[in-house]
Amino acid sequence: MRILLIASAYNSLTQRVHAELRDHGHTVAAEVTPGSEDVVRAVDRHAPDLVLAPMLKTVIPREVWTARTCLIVHPGPVGDRGPSSLDWAIHEDAGDWGVTVLQAEEEMDAGPVWATAAFPVPRVAKSDLYRNELSDAALDAVLTAVERFASGSHSPVDQRDLPGAPGVRSRPPMRQETRRIAWADDPTGTVLRTLRAADSQPGVRDELLGGEWFLHGGHPEHRLRGRPGELLATRAGAICRATTDGAVWIPELRARTGPGAVRACKLPAVLALAGRLPDLPELPAPVLCPDSAATWSDIRYREEGPVGVLSFSFPGGAMSTDHCRRLLDAYRAACERPTEVLVLGGARDFFSNGIHLGVIEAAPDPAVESWANINAMDDLVEAVLTTTDRLVVGAIGGNAAAGGVMLALAADEVWCRSGSVLNPHYRLMGLYGSEYWTYSLPRRVGAATARRLTEDALPLSGERARDTGLVDRVIACAPADFTAEVTRLAHRWAGSSGAQSRLAAKKAESEHREAVTPLAAVRERELAHMHRIFFDPDAPYHALRRAFVRKERTS
Repeated sequence: MRILLIASAYNSLTQRVHAELRDHGHTVAAEVTPGSEDVVRAVDRHAPDLVLAPMLKTVIPREVWTARTCLIVHPGPVGDRGPSSLDWAIHEDAGDWGVTVLQAEEEMDAGPVWATAAFPVPRVAKSDLYRNELSDAALDAVLTAVERFASGSHSPVDQRDLPGAPGVRSRPPMRQETRRIAWADDPTGTVLRTLRAADSQPGVRDELLGGEWFLHGGHPEHRLRGRPGELLATRAGAICRATTDGAVWIPELRARTGPGAVRACKLPAVLALAGRLPDLPELPAPVLCPDSAATWSDIRYREEGPVGVLSFSFPGGAMSTDHCRRLLDAYRAACERPTEVLVLGGARDFFSNGIHLGVIEAAPDPAVESWANINAMDDLVEAVLTTTDRLVVGAIGGNAAAGGVMLALAADEVWCRSGSVLNPHYRLMGLYGSEYWTYSLPRRVGAATARRLTEDALPLSGERARDTGLVDRVIACAPADFTAEVTRLAHRWAGSSGAQSRLAAKKAESEHREAVTPLAAVRERELAHMHRIFFDPDAPYHALRRAFVRKERTS
């Protein structure tokens, strides 16, 4: 069946729907359609059997939905309406929520239902929830709806004939007045829930140090105390701010700009506040911060017998120069531990998307920062590639792209959760790529497939990635269970009869590689391409990067 995906942005859910519908044998086209006229042109261009909108902020014109079936993925249960469904669910601390695939009609979110699915709401950021529990439920509902449509015999059900979840209703967009944090009154739990409901967009608007900012992300701090609203400390680019009964760590800020002004980049909070911050103590977490520590760290380590798990969670999966260097320090420290298998990753949500385009865009000289960032990323990947005294697992709990995929490929085995989406390419950002991809990718999938993956620049589901050889194991589990499942499988691998022979083969392969094609030569060749791009002001990379981080439309 010919299916056209229309979306306001080619976001994570659109990519996953695109990848999995292709896996199911459908011919799928995807178009970004910011306005109604874009929808009309896309439909005329493709003449699809079915139009599907995984994430659409605009209205599908009457001339389109009266001529062909158009299905909308709504991130709420039956009976829920409005553009801020997930925001309200988190704001009101819902324990369960749902997703509904409904038919486009005159009234928004009021059409007949083709499929629906429920999911739990753990206390995580909205963007994390969207990419994981909601994405899993949405895929189930979308595949059911598409199968029902293809049958030609199914009739969708009027919403009024279906039972609604308790409390569902039509709700307005959630405005900043509702999101506002009352620092003098709100306890830590309320502050965190407010921050979670606004992450990663639109953020919580607030006043701080004489400026207006959007706050992004929030993690509890159980030891530091101060006057509510007061800044207490910094750590790894984040700021710690006191609440009425504790404190929260806020990793990122975005400056509020006026109407018509260029949108500011989302940045590590300390970087965003440069020149404004008072003299605050920097309280670094331990290089190997225990997973059980009652404080926030974006890098954590846990050891269980022969298995070490080095997990990390950077906002949006972006890894700045500082992120890369700190993770490299932690990786080297983890390699000093007496383990047989080291799991790199294992956290839910993003694994890595490579270099931090926001920090690069905000730098005084983006070319210089691009160069520093890619070299720091290469240093990290090289450390993984040259680890020969233990087995390493790249554990992708969420999505990964570009250099983040190549970081995982540097490990001996790559395991991913069944809901992961992988984008093993650089072309859409105008980059040649580095992170030793010209060695690691062909080694796994062959030269022809490596060329196709990088040139086609299409997302891959976990299952398709496994079929191509990009991934060794796909773990079918809920997002919340991924860490435990990866740890269990790593234990089993460490105790297997083949572990030592695999390690011996790894050492032999490393020696052969260095004799034939040294990693230093691979790095030099890749970085020569990247240097030309970074330091050419007319290279497409600069405009594409700017549009990406500032949410501008590109041609």
